[in-house]
Amino acid sequence: MSPLPRWLGRANRLVLNRVMGLVAPRLPGFAVLTHVGRRSGRQYSAVVNIFRVGPGYRVALTYGREADWVRNVLAAGGCWITTRGRRVELGEPRLVHDPVVAWAPPVVRELLGLLDVPDSLSFTIRPPRG
Repeated sequence: MSPLPRWLGRANRLVLNRVMGLVAPRLPGFAVLTHVGRRSGRQYSAVVNIFRVGPGYRVALTYGREADWVRNVLAAGGCWITTRGRRVELGEPRLVHDPVVAWAPPVVRELLGLLDVPDSLSFTIRPPRG
């Protein structure tokens, strides 16, 4: 079950993601997450709210753990993001169910609680290649 309706996700993908895709790579708290399709092998991008948590990053799964991008990232074992103007490789994706959203800043914790978003995807940062 998705905390936010699927139709909202489709609308975001068609409209909001196109606009946010232009500014998200530079805005604090946002990123463009790029992943590879598990069946197609194609690259896809999604705008996400991202949070630095300890030595890695965390993304709240506002459209649920069954979202295509989540399934693709888990199948591939990682992805990369562009945030604050830099590219970061992420690995070891792990689904985390935390009903109190203890990892999030207080304001975000409250919002995710209101939206009933207990799941997130946790990542480690991969060292730069080369």
